[in-house]
Amino acid sequence: MIRTKQTLRMTVLAMLIALGVVISPFLRVEGMCPMAHFINIVCSVLMGPWYSLLCATLIGIIRMLTMGIPPIALTGAVFGAFLSGVFYRLSKGNILFAVVGEVFGTGIIGAIASYPVMSILWGKEGLSWLFYVPSFICGTLIGGSIALVFLKKLAANGMLKKFQQMLSDKVYEDKTNLVSNTACIAAIGAILYVVIEIPTGIFSLTSPVWHIISRGCIAVSVVTATAYFVINKLKKEK
Repeated sequence: MIRTKQTLRMTVLAMLIALGVVISPFLRVEGMCPMAHFINIVCSVLMGPWYSLLCATLIGIIRMLTMGIPPIALTGAVFGAFLSGVFYRLSKGNILFAVVGEVFGTGIIGAIASYPVMSILWGKEGLSWLFYVPSFICGTLIGGSIALVFLKKLAANGMLKKFQQMLSDKVYEDKTNLVSNTACIAAIGAILYVVIEIPTGIFSLTSPVWHIISRGCIAVSVVTATAYFVINKLKKEK
């Protein structure tokens, strides 16, 4: 039985690596690869942080060797992949925490780690410590949103638990609830605020329209989160 599970893990891991390499060019620009983050989160939830780390590392290496992608293929993937699995397990099965782990690990740690790698080792000029933060966070938000919807659908029909039973030593019930969903929607506005404000400061964009947009993102997310909470609360009470 143990051997069968290990073989299945290796098979699924190989499939995720192959899928990650194939779909990584979709929506990709330098510093933003949303579909790689989608694979990271799915692997983290299905198999745990160590398998996700291995998956991200191998995808990054293959992309560098076959597609000519610079080292950010690794720095922009491995931290988020590992923390996604760690956050998911620490939360005892909250899919939103897997997304948050990916956003924090890639959007902050990976983005900052990419600066010395790209400037010193790769010789790219004109970079700063926060240069990759906006694009990395945007990429994780796009990929994370897709992963969240996909995994929520699997959890809703019971397939997520079955996959975890076959692939992982840890099996969780989906603990995403109304409050956590509401908080997540509100947090998106704060993240978008950072995404807009950082490059505004870096590139010295003086037009007030950027500040209006960034504050508007927070206002829209708060209003949306409030409406989401009220509507779903009323539905439950009926």
